[in-house]
Amino acid sequence: MPPVRNPILPGFNPDPSICRVGEDYYIATSTFEWYPGVQIHHSTDLANWELVVRPLNRKSQLDMRGDPDSCGVWAPCLTHDGNKFWLVFTDVKRKDGSFKDAHNYIVHSTIIEGPWSDPIYANSSGFDPSLFHDDDGRKWFVNMLWDHRRRPQLFAGIVLQEFDPIAQKLVGPKKNVYLGTDLGLVEGPHLYKRNGWYYLLTAEGGTAYEHACTLARSRNIWGPYETHPQKHILTSKDHPFAGLQRAGHGDIVDAPDGSTYLVHLTGRPIGQKRRCILGRETAIQQVYWGEDDWLYVHNGPCPSLYVDLPAERDDKAYWAEKRYTFENGLHKDFQWLRTPETDRIFSCQEGKLSLYGRESIGSWFEQALVARRQVHFSYFAETVVDFSPEDERQFAGLTAYYSRYNFFYLTVTATSDGQRELLIMSSEASWPNGQLESPMSEAVTLPNEGKVKLAVSIRGQTLQFSYALEGDEFKEVGPAFDASVLSDECGGHQAHGSFTGAFVGMACSDLNGTAKKATFDYFVYRPVSDPSDRYDV
Repeated sequence: MPPVRNPILPGFNPDPSICRVGEDYYIATSTFEWYPGVQIHHSTDLANWELVVRPLNRKSQLDMRGDPDSCGVWAPCLTHDGNKFWLVFTDVKRKDGSFKDAHNYIVHSTIIEGPWSDPIYANSSGFDPSLFHDDDGRKWFVNMLWDHRRRPQLFAGIVLQEFDPIAQKLVGPKKNVYLGTDLGLVEGPHLYKRNGWYYLLTAEGGTAYEHACTLARSRNIWGPYETHPQKHILTSKDHPFAGLQRAGHGDIVDAPDGSTYLVHLTGRPIGQKRRCILGRETAIQQVYWGEDDWLYVHNGPCPSLYVDLPAERDDKAYWAEKRYTFENGLHKDFQWLRTPETDRIFSCQEGKLSLYGRESIGSWFEQALVARRQVHFSYFAETVVDFSPEDERQFAGLTAYYSRYNFFYLTVTATSDGQRELLIMSSEASWPNGQLESPMSEAVTLPNEGKVKLAVSIRGQTLQFSYALEGDEFKEVGPAFDASVLSDECGGHQAHGSFTGAFVGMACSDLNGTAKKATFDYFVYRPVSDPSDRYDV
């Protein structure tokens, strides 16, 4: 059987947490400011995965309006205690500066598809929470601990406390059980038990190119925990030319045959500037238990680009063109930003998608933007919009989007006297100001009525927009842009402070406050194979 090439979840799918129930595997990944919260994929063979649910899908569970870019839902932990699924997550309200406002919650469901419960509040002492079900029936909650005083450091360790599912709260004493290693920035804890040992898997080194998985163990859940003789069981930090970079933040699962696997986040940088345009993705490694009862990565600690799994991957769906229409609502590939009140920003009627113009693109509160992940290094996307703006404060169109500070936006808008025109707006690594690039490329005058086709082509690091009037062929518009700015490395705080990935989709803004409507007939996402692509090294 041919090996499977990593990643197993391409595109923006970071911080994986994995569990197995019978023959079924589930991976939960972070979604940050994108709504609904948390992606859960399903597989029966570890090689082929399908998105089955985003469980945080209503206002009583999650409202992220006001959450800055790369805040929102961090590092979910998905477990099963033999009776039900448990999902633990953080909703981060502030990440920059000395403080982290990070609130940890627990939801549960008897089946993976839900409905999932309303959240149980746990604590706010740090982020990356995890829930461990001990074999005596007790449940234990761990999270990284944040110390704004830096005594001695912001990432202060891993704190442990018991969770009472009947009282629905944390109970009893809490203790900082693990300070991490000299690599620092200890986070992402997961607890396991095997052969009388409690194992604590953490992430260290930050989520950029020093990232790592660190393992420790103790005979007592309260510690003391000794660190693995290798320190870091998985890391790319000493292998700058490895196919998988930024490797860390992992979770462990046992297969029915007794074999063990580690899933972890990773990035695949392109170009001399090493920018990961597909964001942080999920990869998998074969691991094994040594005679010393320590876990080791096969051919590690550097991650392998190719791994042997119980099945080979069928890539036909990955490379197939996706043509989306809206007769049955919004396809599961699409998400929007922050708000649970979807009727204020979009609706699907008569097979079309209507966006109701709200705040500006990049708003942290309420913007009408519906998009899907970029999961290929190169692609072509197309839509058609019917929009009659009255002035320059109303605009709608097609966007390649990362955050407030990183986007390219081909808009149908109007001049101040109402003449419709095509205008490109771009914000290119503009943190902290978030301004548009100026001067803008020359606008194209459009007829005041009629639909307009809009398209974007990305070939590795090059982005090119094009447009067409009804009945015409596409023609290029504007310059070729640097698509690599749609990456963590160019985000709000670069790779250590930007955590999402590139999206492509449809948007509408009405800065006059009248909720002007734009209607989109369809959306096409067509994968393209280009010589610049970095699937192999």
